[in-house]
Amino acid sequence: MSVLLVPDGLAGDRIDAAAARMTGLTRSRVADLIEGGGVLLDGAAVTKASQRVHAGQLLDIDLSEPVRRARVTPAVVEGMSIVHDDPDVVVVDKPAGVAAHPSLGWDGPDVVSGLAGAGFRITTSGAAERQGIVHRLDVGTSGLMVVAKSEHAYTMLKRAFRDRAVDKVYLALVQGHLDPLEGTIDAPIGRHPGSEWKFAVTADGRPSVTHYEVIEMMRSACLARVHLETGRTHQIRVHFSAMHHPCVGDPLYGSDPGLAVRLGLDRQWLHAAELGFTHPGSGQYVHFESAPSAELAHALELLRG
Repeated sequence: MSVLLVPDGLAGDRIDAAAARMTGLTRSRVADLIEGGGVLLDGAAVTKASQRVHAGQLLDIDLSEPVRRARVTPAVVEGMSIVHDDPDVVVVDKPAGVAAHPSLGWDGPDVVSGLAGAGFRITTSGAAERQGIVHRLDVGTSGLMVVAKSEHAYTMLKRAFRDRAVDKVYLALVQGHLDPLEGTIDAPIGRHPGSEWKFAVTADGRPSVTHYEVIEMMRSACLARVHLETGRTHQIRVHFSAMHHPCVGDPLYGSDPGLAVRLGLDRQWLHAAELGFTHPGSGQYVHFESAPSAELAHALELLRG
């Protein structure tokens, strides 16, 4: 067994997520260990992966099997730009095709390695490959991400995301015409029962809330401004797919591949366009914006034409 102290930055997290970050194990591997009685918290066996941890608790976890870790390899990430930088945070504009952080099975570029390659130093707790990561964007989604540079910033931003105190606005091009033109999708999201990589609206999923407003109608699609109240994996993609209006260019969730070809898209038309939060250092509200890439803009022009 390995004994680890739960840091402030992970307070309030699920134990499977916290243990994964502290050890480098996958959440599914941690869940397996919990089921087998291989995880203790302050000496008591953990029985549910959803149990929350508190700062200062002692986590005992069976690491008798070798732990495979992803590695941070400093590199230049083409197309990734720095929107803002200060001693507490760095805000990046992530291009599509770039992961948030290194992971086993992913050999493409990632934000953490790109920041390391650009000389940024991140000093937060947890596995090295995830240091500073307080939220994620899908590999195929472009736009704004904030990365914490210090333990204090990490703790404050994790708390803000947990408390839904961060403004996250996306632009999404979806197939067909949304009706009504403005609304809220309140439907729980969980793992898809038939796929390891896919999510779905499920009765036992986590609460998930998406607000949207159509800002432009085109012949076969519409452009929506989307505000996320929660931040589940693939949330926008899952919610619009459940309404039978998948994001254009997203075959995983049921989009028309022919339309994507006609528009020259090899990714979902989804862009994190605005990000606002209380700065962990100054305490002032800060807001950042990002315009869609040339590829996404070109697809819009083709539809308008």
